[in-house]
This record gives sequence, C-alpha cells and structure tokens, in this order.
Amino acid sequence: MMPSFFIAHGAPLLAIEDNEYTQFLTELGKTMPRPKAIVLFSAHWESPVQKVSNVETYSTIYDFGGFPEALYRIQYPAQGDNQVAKEIEELFTEQDILYEAETRRGLDHGAWVVLRLLYPEADVPVIAMSVNPRLTPEEQYKIGKSLAKLREQDILIVGSGGTVHNLGAVKMMSDHGEIDDWALDFDEWLARHLKNWDLASLFQYNTLAPTARLAVPPYGNEHFIPIFYAMGAADDERKAELIHRSYRYGNLSHSVWQFGS
Repeated sequence: MMPSFFIAHGAPLLAIEDNEYTQFLTELGKTMPRPKAIVLFSAHWESPVQKVSNVETYSTIYDFGGFPEALYRIQYPAQGDNQVAKEIEELFTEQDILYEAETRRGLDHGAWVVLRLLYPEADVPVIAMSVNPRLTPEEQYKIGKSLAKLREQDILIVGSGGTVHNLGAVKMMSDHGEIDDWALDFDEWLARHLKNWDLASLFQYNTLAPTARLAVPPYGNEHFIPIFYAMGAADDERKAELIHRSYRYGNLSHSVWQFGS
C-alpha cells in the first residue's frame, strides 16, 4: 500500500538550492517505493470545480516573479497518464463529486518544485489536481478519501502546500535559523491532532488552533488545505507521521507528513 503525503513546497528558490530540506526530499524520492503514477493537489491551482488533468506532456508554469533567471530556465516535462485520469473520474462519479477534465494546463511551481526534487528525471507520470479553498475541510477530506483505492495500485497521492504560510509575515531578508513562536505553536497543535487523527478538531483548526489566523490567514488558506486531501486518501489506515520539519525566513514551514503505511 502506497502512503499519501503532504509536502511543503516552500519558496520557488528551493528548486535551485541545496539545503537540509532539498536534501531530505531528494533522499525521500530515492528510498520510498517507486510509484506507478503521482496524483498531486497543488495549492497554486484553485478551482471552484475539481479539476483532473489529462495531459500528454506538461509544460512548466513559472507562476512567480522577481527570482533569479535560473528558475525560469527549469523544465519539468512530466508525462500524464490517461488511464489513471479516467479512473479518477470514475471514482469521483461514484462518490457524486463534480469534476472537470483539464487537457492543457501545465505544472505550476507547487507541483514541479516538489516533483523535481523527488524524481528529477521527470520519469513518473503525473495527474495534476486543483484545490478549492471555498469547500469545508470535510469536503476536501472527502475528495481525498474517494481516491484511497489508488494507493492499492502503487499510485502516490500528494498534497503540496505549507502548514504555516503567511507571505505577510515571512522575513525573506532574515534567514538565520530563528523560528517565530507563533509558527511553532501552530505546528505543534497540528501535530498533536494529526497523530491522533482528531478530525473533529482539525476540521475546526481556524477557531481551535493557537495563532491560526497568523499561520493560515483567511486569504491564504489554499496552502494549508492540501493536507486534508492527502489525509483523506489514507482514511482507511488513519496513521500520521511527521517525517520532516524545518523552517525558513522565520516562519515558513517545510513540513512533510506521511499518511498511511
């Protein structure tokens, strides 16, 4: 049974950096079982209706500005997988989840930064998925849960975002290892409830978690919610393990959660 993951994609600079976190993701890609395909929910693809990519070869989207030229030269020409995309559509139909097929959109940096560190050769098929911040956490979890059967076929399900992601609070010019207390407080609360699979509390994180409005600002919850899609995909096992956590710029979290075996 393939686990599902929530993986922080951090700042775009990760794509050209060599640090503790990039080394961890590179090693993770080498050591975990090689998936048949990857289904990835990206915080940088929002849609009011669930989108399912059915693309032959993805283009690379540079959905950021003001970064070094080297970032804009990166290509990640992953292939799609028509069969897996169609199976996802069938699973959504069975669960009465509305969806639309997407046949043109490329991979945004929430997808390709993570994928390139895990599988630098772009040799694992990818099905890109949108997220909808306007849904309730219960609804986001249900979408992930509807895909749980894919894990039995060695298909990796990933939610890409960030547990603490507040662009108004990050200190891009200060990267000396200091961590803001409020970021740690939120992540520690989250860890306790994830490990206990406490859905009742997690679904109300915005009112129950300390400093939630700083860690997950209402205008930026799209980076947090991929955790519910990834978690739902492992509902049959209900096992959560924090396998990496570090921080950059004072409070930008690089958390990796593994759900399931």
